[in-house]
Amino acid sequence: MNPPTDKSRKRHTITPINHSLSVIRYSLFAIHCLLCLLCLTAISASAQGNGALDRTVKITRNKGKVYELLKNVSDRTGFMFIYDSRIIDNDRKVTVKKGTYPLGDAIRLITGNDSLRLDVSGSYILLRAPEGTAGGIAEAADRIASASARAREEDANITIGGSLYDSRTGEPVIYATVYILNSSIGTVTNRDGEFQIVAADTLRRLKVRFSHVGYESREIDVSLLDGRRIDLALTPRTVSLQEVVVKAVDPEQTLMEMLGRRPLNYASAPVCLTAFYREGIEHKDVNIDLTESVLQIYKTGYGSDASGDQVKLIKKRRIMSRHKTDTIFPKMRSGIQSCLVLDIIKELPEFLDPGDNTQYRYSYKGKSIVDDRLADIVGFRQKDFIKDPLYAGELIIESESRALTEVRFEINPRYADKATHIFIDKKALGLKINLQQAKYIVSYKPSGDGRYYINHVRGDLWFKVRRDNTLFSSSLNFWFEMVTCRIDTVDVKPFPPNERISTSRIFAETEHDYDESFWKNFNTILPEEELLENILRNLEDER
Repeated sequence: MNPPTDKSRKRHTITPINHSLSVIRYSLFAIHCLLCLLCLTAISASAQGNGALDRTVKITRNKGKVYELLKNVSDRTGFMFIYDSRIIDNDRKVTVKKGTYPLGDAIRLITGNDSLRLDVSGSYILLRAPEGTAGGIAEAADRIASASARAREEDANITIGGSLYDSRTGEPVIYATVYILNSSIGTVTNRDGEFQIVAADTLRRLKVRFSHVGYESREIDVSLLDGRRIDLALTPRTVSLQEVVVKAVDPEQTLMEMLGRRPLNYASAPVCLTAFYREGIEHKDVNIDLTESVLQIYKTGYGSDASGDQVKLIKKRRIMSRHKTDTIFPKMRSGIQSCLVLDIIKELPEFLDPGDNTQYRYSYKGKSIVDDRLADIVGFRQKDFIKDPLYAGELIIESESRALTEVRFEINPRYADKATHIFIDKKALGLKINLQQAKYIVSYKPSGDGRYYINHVRGDLWFKVRRDNTLFSSSLNFWFEMVTCRIDTVDVKPFPPNERISTSRIFAETEHDYDESFWKNFNTILPEEELLENILRNLEDER
């Protein structure tokens, strides 16, 4: 790569782990990169819910956050609540009088909203704003969503959106899988626990499933959620001794069984994935460069490596900060390629193969729950005598099918600085850059054909940057993320050469016309609150 001619700012390029599998002391596999108006069909409080809302419930806990008191009511009645955080403040602390109340009165008392509309459907109670109110929708966010919302209405699509939170702690459930059962449509929650799915109206009669490792899954009719933004609680679940046969589990044998069942659990034929991809650069905790895109990926079967995968660009937009005052101007290369290579069922890293492995130690961490199925947790870390930057993490493997469903791993933080040269391609003179952390998340989900497909990939790389002859350093964070939104397995063909994009180049600089209706009909990972504010600020600057 020739050096840039722009003399106004020096540049450096961050690259991924980019070396051969044989060089196992620094990387065990080639990561080539640095890098939803609710329609209740004849179901309403007046139709079937009056009796339910008139039944009494005893409030025994009178102090706490709104979600905590509602959970207490839910535990006592068996009803689960669906509501919108724009009309109900989940974290508002309230004090109510202990006593026995009609269920409807108890809900309004806890939420502090006497005008709430309450609709009952089966075991769910939906809390809605009175007709004619906007529910406190943020004007700024509406500016981004309005164009795509109109487009979705025209195309008769359904929209499901909201957030997931832990029923005990109230914390967002991040990277949870949200998908429509018996279909290939899905997404994941972002780091604020928020999600959105856009799908064809023909899927209205199906159910949406919400799942995350270690939580009880939830299923709700699509028709109950269409056009509504909801807050939904997931309940953490531990595995009791009564649920399992207590026996010793050999972690290495578990891994070997997982590898042996790859032909049964993963597709050997090519598939076409429609995916949402985004990458960003943060300097001093401020996002300075964001690129988002919709991709189609021709993905070869598990028996092939990522070199046969092809990528076609459908939509793209890039938002850069115009307030960069620092002379550091980083670039990220090969983020898409990293997402392809991080499909570790295809690109087997050494830590996935315990056979003749002298580098890693494995341990059994216990059992968890994935999609209401038992799973084994296998931990891995480099042996103590090895002082090179290898990996450490945990593998989630379903107990019955032996399918790998999730892996979270990182470069050993103790030796991360030794791996800096793996990621830095070029840097400006007078700069010292050291890797602090490199973390990755990879998950798989089952589809209607019983096979598991790559679901979500995320990589986060943190560096410290310091100029020569200065005492203070600043933070630099590169991240990339991809979620599979649709899976097609019929009549899958490679893309013509002229439609493919290079996955090893700087994707942010790939030329593509900006599309104002970028979000139309495509599922995405919603931007987190801080990222949304940054997007809005930059859009205002461009006007």
